[in-house]
Amino acid sequence: MTNTPSPAEIRDAVRDNPKMRTRDLAQTLGISEGELVAAHCGHTARRITVDFEKIFPGLEAAGEVMALTRNENAVHEKIGVYDKYIAGKHAAMMLGEKIDTRMFPAKWAHGFALESADGDAVKRSLQFFDAQGMAVHKVHARPATNIDKWNALVDRLAIDDQSEGMAVVPAETPSETITEVPLDDLRDRWSRMKDTHQFVTILRKLNVARLDAVRAIGEDFAWQIDNSSVEAMLKLSANEKLPIMCFVGNEACIQIHSGPVANIKTMGPWLNIMDGDFHLHLRTDRIEEVWAVRKPTDKGHVTSLEAYDADGELIIQFFGKRIEGQDERPIWREIMESLPRVDGRKAA
Repeated sequence: MTNTPSPAEIRDAVRDNPKMRTRDLAQTLGISEGELVAAHCGHTARRITVDFEKIFPGLEAAGEVMALTRNENAVHEKIGVYDKYIAGKHAAMMLGEKIDTRMFPAKWAHGFALESADGDAVKRSLQFFDAQGMAVHKVHARPATNIDKWNALVDRLAIDDQSEGMAVVPAETPSETITEVPLDDLRDRWSRMKDTHQFVTILRKLNVARLDAVRAIGEDFAWQIDNSSVEAMLKLSANEKLPIMCFVGNEACIQIHSGPVANIKTMGPWLNIMDGDFHLHLRTDRIEEVWAVRKPTDKGHVTSLEAYDADGELIIQFFGKRIEGQDERPIWREIMESLPRVDGRKAA
């Protein structure tokens, strides 16, 4: 289709391609995933609010669900309950035992409740999109979900506007970051970090892109490792039954798994974790660079594994899970320092 398809044409395309993933079909049609979903308003979708204070406190009553957050190259799925919601004007959080997120409400523009037949079953989900129609977070009902509570929540979240279609807004041109990194200033600020969350503030103040900072900082704080290190690290951690933290995010939501991993499988370019309450799907062929990164904290330094795509965007990030108030576990540090470096040397 050369022109943007109408909602009716979009629904016809979905009906004619029942096994095609929504995201892939939208790309084939030349539209965003949000536009594809919005075409089903009045049919299998209802528009809902994106007001966090109405969504997340109410989700807990629905019980067990699956939370999904993704970017272009990684999908993070976590099964659990939306409990321990922490409100915030600029950033909100779920701090439950299973579902752990950091969410940025200004980036959430559209919400939908979907319900459709799947053989003898019914598929239900809440799906949220940014102003460009990119999916930022999804909540899927499961067999253990309390459907009465789910349906009552959807009724409360539904808004008056139930029109078909979505008007997408072009993405803002990203602000220019400096290409020549102010290394002395960067190293000074980096070395004085007391908490890893200060890192983003440092990048913002110096107007430096994340990967540029990592490349420039020096091997005492960061060193490039082989792209195969992601799989190697996961298998070594699984062998040690070591609890790790896995972060996957986009501009609107970051989702975190904390705990051991076990069932690691590769299928073509996809590296998958298929554990009971945690599924990860990672496109390893889209990984351009992998770095081991050390950041100081008030309890010693912590080491992360960070994978970047060809555009320099962070795809996925791993840490060893720390015991509250303690330095990172020695075995995690040993694993990270054993991974093959691009230059062949061992970590200092």
